[in-house]
Amino acid sequence: MPSVLFVCTANLYRSPLAAAFLRDTLKDALGANEWVIDSAGTWTRSGARIHSQTVEDARRFGMDVSTHKSKQVTADMLSRNDLILVMETGHKEALQIEFPDQSKKVYLLSEVVDGRYYDIPDPLSIQGIHDRDIVKELHEIITRGNKKIFALAKKNSNNSTK
Repeated sequence: MPSVLFVCTANLYRSPLAAAFLRDTLKDALGANEWVIDSAGTWTRSGARIHSQTVEDARRFGMDVSTHKSKQVTADMLSRNDLILVMETGHKEALQIEFPDQSKKVYLLSEVVDGRYYDIPDPLSIQGIHDRDIVKELHEIITRGNKKIFALAKKNSNNSTK
């Protein structure tokens, strides 16, 4: 069963939205029930309620993330997933240093989709970023890149010894 884990900092905006958007691209696909798509944070406490802005932004795209609770990324979580997609270079570096045995399956989302390295900033933590429509950018990159994401996760799943 192929699996994808999205990781951001607090697991309260970018990664839960990315997971919801990717799940949505699967909703009518044959074999959709065979996929596991989840999210976690590098610097969070498990159980935090999702931000109201995240719920509102998700609704703009027909998604309901209102029941999401944050989860701290763990070694077990990383080992159970075939592909780990992070939002920022710092997330990738942190995971690769802290969990070197999982480093080959950790990628920037932009790296997988566009073949370029760029960060997807956190609109909830960076002043001045509110002028950008991060949710729209995130939806677009997931929609445009879902086939690449699924292909890499399947490839990793076939090569793994979970």
